[in-house]
Amino acid sequence: MLSHRWVSSETGPLDDAAIVSPELGAQGSLVLTLDVITPVVDDPVAFGQIAAANALSDVYAMGGDPQVALSFVGIPDAVPLDVLAAILRGVTEKCHEAGCAIVGGHSIRDSEPKVGLAVVGSVDHARAWTHKRALAGQRLLLTKPIGTGVIAQAARSDRAAADSVGLATRWMARLNRHAKAVGVSHGATAATDVTGFGLLGHLEHIVAASGLEARLNVAAIPLLPGALDAAREGLVPGGSKRNLRYVEAHLSGAAALAPELLTVLADAQTSGGLLLCLPAERAESALAELGEGAALVGELVSGTAGRIALE
Repeated sequence: MLSHRWVSSETGPLDDAAIVSPELGAQGSLVLTLDVITPVVDDPVAFGQIAAANALSDVYAMGGDPQVALSFVGIPDAVPLDVLAAILRGVTEKCHEAGCAIVGGHSIRDSEPKVGLAVVGSVDHARAWTHKRALAGQRLLLTKPIGTGVIAQAARSDRAAADSVGLATRWMARLNRHAKAVGVSHGATAATDVTGFGLLGHLEHIVAASGLEARLNVAAIPLLPGALDAAREGLVPGGSKRNLRYVEAHLSGAAALAPELLTVLADAQTSGGLLLCLPAERAESALAELGEGAALVGELVSGTAGRIALE
């Protein structure tokens, strides 16, 4: 187990529970989250890495740092133990990379594999990123390309190119740790991670909470290779379809977009990037620091509260 300052050295793996002593400081707060996913890739190590990165991401999306976690695994009897071990190795690798100690967990028999984490993180309360803290005039910086949902759906039908799947896997396994650090250093006040509700759905949460309007530069949004092709062929997860139905009422300019592009904008992501709300004067330098895969995709304005204008 990763040595961690919060974790008591007096408890071990055979104890009934973990004992942690949070070191938060005068303004510190705990960040609590839970995420569990089913397989989005065939490789068991990569699946474990993605499941961990996906769960840890919610802490980063609040501007916090993951500290300790409890793991959860649901596994069918037919899955060999070496495959289970590989999944758990992937989970452990990502938690170690994040500096997050796994202090316990639970496993059950299930009809399909499920892996996730309950994560406890820490954040300076005054600087925590909440949707309400988004401000008019801020730029929107997306830190990963989108399209993992439709690519994973295409892969399930054996209709995805190997390079598209490989690239999507690499992005899903990447922690949002660096993106969070860049956001903090460049004055972000709000953020979200782009996951199950898709880019449009998560952005709608921000504008609804803050009473602002978002203007998206659709051409600037980074898409994974193969995502538009998969959407065009109808290889779309049910969650992505539901996302689009939900968010359509909050959009303007949607009729001018190709249907497959609109679908990808609402595509349910696994372990997607952060959408950072940054001061306009800091946005370009933040983009340069993030590099590959990141893009400035729009801005927040004092327009129609809760609306997303696709431009």
